[in-house]
Amino acid sequence: MNEDIIVAVATSRLEAAISIIRISGPDCIAFVQNFFTGKILEKPSHTINYGYIIDEGKKIDEVLVNIYRGKKTFTGEEMVEINCHGGVYITSRVLEVCIKQGARMAERGEFSKRAFLNGRIDLSQAEAISDIITAKNSYATDLALKGITGNISNFIEDLKEDLIKIITQIEVNIDYPEYDDVEELTATSLLPLSENLLNKMNKILDDSKNISLIKDGIKTVIIGRPNVGKSSLLNALLQEDKAIVTNIAGTTRDIVEGSISIDGIVLNMIDTAGIRETDDLIESMGVEKSKELIHQADLVLLVIDGSMALTDDDYKLLDLTEKENRIVVINKTDQEIKVDIEGVAISAKNNDINKLIMQIKKMFELGKIIDNNDHILTNARQTMLLQRASQALKQAVEAMNLLVPTDLIVTDLYECWNNLKEILGEKAKEDLLDELFKRFCIGK
Repeated sequence: MNEDIIVAVATSRLEAAISIIRISGPDCIAFVQNFFTGKILEKPSHTINYGYIIDEGKKIDEVLVNIYRGKKTFTGEEMVEINCHGGVYITSRVLEVCIKQGARMAERGEFSKRAFLNGRIDLSQAEAISDIITAKNSYATDLALKGITGNISNFIEDLKEDLIKIITQIEVNIDYPEYDDVEELTATSLLPLSENLLNKMNKILDDSKNISLIKDGIKTVIIGRPNVGKSSLLNALLQEDKAIVTNIAGTTRDIVEGSISIDGIVLNMIDTAGIRETDDLIESMGVEKSKELIHQADLVLLVIDGSMALTDDDYKLLDLTEKENRIVVINKTDQEIKVDIEGVAISAKNNDINKLIMQIKKMFELGKIIDNNDHILTNARQTMLLQRASQALKQAVEAMNLLVPTDLIVTDLYECWNNLKEILGEKAKEDLLDELFKRFCIGK
């Protein structure tokens, strides 16, 4: 149980119309009454109260104070939010008064941590709160909202419920061996239930594979031989002159990066050095780096100069990227096209790239991933734990098929159970919690 009162600025520390200072802890309403002129001690929960913040009898700022009583607050304990004027100085001054009266500056994520420790949210919901703050697109926001509203929590609870039914049957059989025939019990009940549960877990793991694309964006590499228009394409996508564009082969010798959002899909663009045979040491290093990036990318845009016949370097790049997730981009449609290969025709020079954008959107239908799945794991921690749970259950299923004694099978089932509990934070260790909540911003 937390005995101290914590305080933090919950809004940006820049000049704004309003700043919100959040306070949480036992009897924090009475605490704020010590330096607030409005009468809030007897006011009901979830009310807004007008008055002044005072320090040694002097008015500091005209404010509105929101009070939240009982355990149905964000943190599960009494909370107060002071809405003061948004100047940098005045915000700091009101915060200073709170600390002077005895409150402690909150650590990163401490309000959310208290919400977790007080049972208001589980760990998957806490992670979703962090995700919605750092969301880069609408898909990541939708995903985080599903986590906050408990979709993941409910799914894990359902898995635990199915698993406990299996464990209970085994435990009854261990305690009362005459209760049922072991082989019949395994074949008719335990094995079907376990296989069905394993299929549920594996489906969610498969559906969650694209989570990094949703949250962090699609690592997109632009490649091609020199002077085919890679940098022009990057600039057209970014709508700025990020890369140097000239007609001199080999101009881009290093990696140029930038990000673009296409209807909510974030592309983390990388323009690479032109790939060709060269004796230039520095350029050759850039070429080798470009080849490495091809295999690390989620999407490869292979740019071909459509105004001239394919060269040996073009053919080598087509072979090199054949097994990659690629789009062949035929550039320079503003000139006469002289190539006859399948690809998306554009003119980067004239910013005529709509066909390419449509193809990227078609290839990465992230919205459908979100819409068609209520249960998607939101981070590597959750995925790792469900993988461990799935692996333990798989071992149990294999043991059932071999008619291994049930008292040996139950060990793997309990391992599965413990990993499911850890997803929700039911077995979370203090050092793990500290590390997780440190990733939050102050005030949340």
